[in-house]
Amino acid sequence: MAAPISAFVTAGFTHPEVLVSTDWVMNHIKDPKVRVVESDEDLLLYDIGHVPGAVKIDWHTDLQDPVRRDYLDQVHFEQLMSEKGIANDTTVVFYGDKNNWWACYAFWVFKLFGHADARIMDGGRTKWADEGRPLTKDVPLYPPTHYQAAARDDRQIRAFRDDVMEHIGSGAPLVDVRSPQEFSGELLHMPGYPQEGALRGGHIPGAKNVPWGRAVRPDGTFKSADDLRAIYEQEQGLKPEADVVAYCRIGERSSHTWFVLTYLLGYPRVRNYDGSWTEWGNLVGAPIEK
Repeated sequence: MAAPISAFVTAGFTHPEVLVSTDWVMNHIKDPKVRVVESDEDLLLYDIGHVPGAVKIDWHTDLQDPVRRDYLDQVHFEQLMSEKGIANDTTVVFYGDKNNWWACYAFWVFKLFGHADARIMDGGRTKWADEGRPLTKDVPLYPPTHYQAAARDDRQIRAFRDDVMEHIGSGAPLVDVRSPQEFSGELLHMPGYPQEGALRGGHIPGAKNVPWGRAVRPDGTFKSADDLRAIYEQEQGLKPEADVVAYCRIGERSSHTWFVLTYLLGYPRVRNYDGSWTEWGNLVGAPIEK
């Protein structure tokens, strides 16, 4: 299904097909081959009002294992897709609050299971609302599907602590997308949030600090490819061919940066370390810089 992507082509993105506009979503609300998914940090937003026809996917209760700190398995992902009316050939369009922060996280989890056609609505929930587009409290019910997921691939786009240790040893690039206060060790959590999550503050040795929000404009839309390259390549010295690992506190902000580097700039080898600082800052003997 081709999307009108001329604006995203003009922006110079390597994979403009992964972005859709609010106009595109408005024109495809009733398209049976499209499923719009809202994924927010604020779990009450969907109930207050959402894009008509959109289903809710909760990053915590839907995408996480209820006991282990890990993601749901293949069987439960298939069940979730069936419940949301998503088939293997469905175009899934994610959007949410906080500049599509959790939308990119859900997108990343879908890619762990190999879903083919996943996209992000540029500008997210804020842009949709600011444009005066309709919001509804009606929760849609779709016929169940017979989704068949690939086994979860934890090697291509996901990094673990041993991978990070190897990165430190080899000098490969690490991108810390947290705030400067978290990077320096002044805070153990995001500014404005409770001080919790790790016993130690600081950053992984050798990491570059590029706060995730720098990739978007004030209206929540992504900056152009030239502007993004100025940040990541000219300012921070990243090379497109490098093996890059991004991290934050629990992997949600870094999934946004993973999306930017992978799809908008076309880096072929970017992984999200979802253990992030919650794991690293609590590891006995893990090297830390401040």
